[in-house]
Amino acid sequence: MDSPEELRPGDEGFGGFQMQPPENCVEYMLFIIDHQANGGAAATARLPTLEAVRKAAVKKADELTSDYIWQREPFKLETKVENGLAYLHGTTDYGDNVEDEWLIVYLLRELSKTFPNLWIRVFDSDGEFLLIEAAKVLPKWLSPEMDSNRVWIHDGKLRIIPVINTTTTTGSSSATANSKSISLPEALKVIRSTPNLPIHSAFIEAESFYRLDKYPGQITDSLHHSLIAIPRKLAYIIHARPKAIAPATEAFYLRDPAAMKPILSTSTSTSAALLFPPTDLITISVRFTKVLYAQLKSQRFDPPPPAWKAVLQAAEAAAALAAADADADDALQKLSPIEMGMKVTTGFEMLARAAHSSASRVAREVALLLDDLEEDGGDAALPSDEDIKRWKDVGRNDDDSWMDINYADFERELDGRGRGGKTGGGGDGDKAFGDAQTQADLQKMVSRFEAFLNDEDAGLDGAEVDEMDEDDDEEDTDEEGDSEDEDREVSFDEEQFARMMREMMGLPPSEDNDKLAAQKGGGKQKAAAGAGAASSSGNVGKSLGSDSDSDSDDDDTNAEEEEKEIRNLMMQMEAELKGHGALALDPSAVKKKKAAQPLLNAKSGKGEGSSSTGKGKEVATELPGEEEEDDDDDDEVDIDYNLAKNLLESFKSQAGMAGPAGNLLSLMGMSLPRDEGDDDEDEDDKVKG
Repeated sequence: MDSPEELRPGDEGFGGFQMQPPENCVEYMLFIIDHQANGGAAATARLPTLEAVRKAAVKKADELTSDYIWQREPFKLETKVENGLAYLHGTTDYGDNVEDEWLIVYLLRELSKTFPNLWIRVFDSDGEFLLIEAAKVLPKWLSPEMDSNRVWIHDGKLRIIPVINTTTTTGSSSATANSKSISLPEALKVIRSTPNLPIHSAFIEAESFYRLDKYPGQITDSLHHSLIAIPRKLAYIIHARPKAIAPATEAFYLRDPAAMKPILSTSTSTSAALLFPPTDLITISVRFTKVLYAQLKSQRFDPPPPAWKAVLQAAEAAAALAAADADADDALQKLSPIEMGMKVTTGFEMLARAAHSSASRVAREVALLLDDLEEDGGDAALPSDEDIKRWKDVGRNDDDSWMDINYADFERELDGRGRGGKTGGGGDGDKAFGDAQTQADLQKMVSRFEAFLNDEDAGLDGAEVDEMDEDDDEEDTDEEGDSEDEDREVSFDEEQFARMMREMMGLPPSEDNDKLAAQKGGGKQKAAAGAGAASSSGNVGKSLGSDSDSDSDDDDTNAEEEEKEIRNLMMQMEAELKGHGALALDPSAVKKKKAAQPLLNAKSGKGEGSSSTGKGKEVATELPGEEEEDDDDDDEVDIDYNLAKNLLESFKSQAGMAGPAGNLLSLMGMSLPRDEGDDDEDEDDKVKG
């Protein structure tokens, strides 16, 4: 079947190129579908209704996000009339904070519940990202090549326009294939003419709106308050425009040498040329989102600006003194506010210098505040200490342990035991790992990967992506016929390969595979016994079947030799991986075993010089208090822990580029943020130094 030719500019029916939103941007369109109206003047007549929807959306956003800090751009709507279509349109750049995107989806879904004739389409640079979330439960006919303009939000529910097979007047079957892809006007026509046609699937909706279950509580849960030491002048600016922390953080996070040159120059070492010199420092609480706080906390800032060197050296000296008194927490409390304050102040310095030419409204407001402050008398107009004490949450300092990963808690959370499970030592073990969303995502990642490996429908071709690359499939049909005979000559044992892969990855052996292997072993023994019986039956049988027997014996011998070579190769690979610790499920177990060895030797009556049992033997004595049930539970936990740990380390090694771990997780409908590394070791060195 020949694929339809692509329409080009000038061809009849060409509706323009398909535009995609920029990277890290979400685009949304809101339509009022009037089943009686049909374009033209009716589109203009619907404008007052669209204005009512816009006002309701702005009011709803103000109610939910009054204290929220958008990463780059806020939720916004404007009226558009284009190609006879009147609708509300908006685009938001969410930067590195994908929570902004899902907050917008939540706002739109709640808005659709208020207006019964409102139909909403939302998408980003990845396309229909709501379907990406539900990739595991999508029907086979719904592929990325034809899902554009099919996904809508109406009355708080997810609606999908199904495929309509229509044949043109030519009557040829090739003319029906192009109906799978629909344009925006065609989708609106379908909704207007048959509003009940778009299907609603509870399974797809549950997966697509999975992240919305945590809203609206997630709006406040995503915020983080931290104490930082900043100049009084900057404290006044942040108190007046708290949302300015987002562009200032991004200015620091994405800084370049050109923007840093005025701040790092020797002429600014006296602080006279700086807008926010490090003088008259005060410690106040600043509101961040968790993404903004993590961006500042994880960034290395070396060397510091010349004007901050004296302040930083004094803070490091105080931290070193506290560390010498065995008070490491107090040392970090003295150093961390200064370092965070230096980063925030540097970000505002760069933001204010380029505010007049910035596209950010908040940045321009910061410049206006600075101008007004100079007109009001400069430092004399700044708030006093008593005024600052009356500010809301001025001393609030949230715990930032959500940035840390305790692998013991990580292991328990994968098994779903959490706070109520056994801690294995008390103390910090009673503390849950991460937040509820992180726990759910980790368990979902492990379960999907195991389901991917245990897929009984998968064959030699590996993972199947239905209805993808249709053109390539059509071109390869001739080649498949030529290579079919060659494939028949290849002998491949799927069960054996799956068992070996499971052993290498630390997964438990499948019972079905073990039974099948046992049956194969028994079959070989029976065949050998039958061959022995046949050989003793006389010379007549041998002479009649000499040719066929010799051929089959050669095949069996070759197969056994190949299997033996594969086993030897796998054993060598496994030994090498174990030697490097790659297959160690729990590194702490190795340490416990080494620590327990002297006790075992003493209990068995052997010292270091004893050699009565030989070097190759070990004492298999259990320590008091060990229980077999706990060992069984820990084995299951270690398997999930090892799998998730290897997946995350593999993804981290990609350094933000494409790689096997990222591609595999994408096939399973999961995406991970880019890893920027951590500075824990550097911070510890500073405290110790």
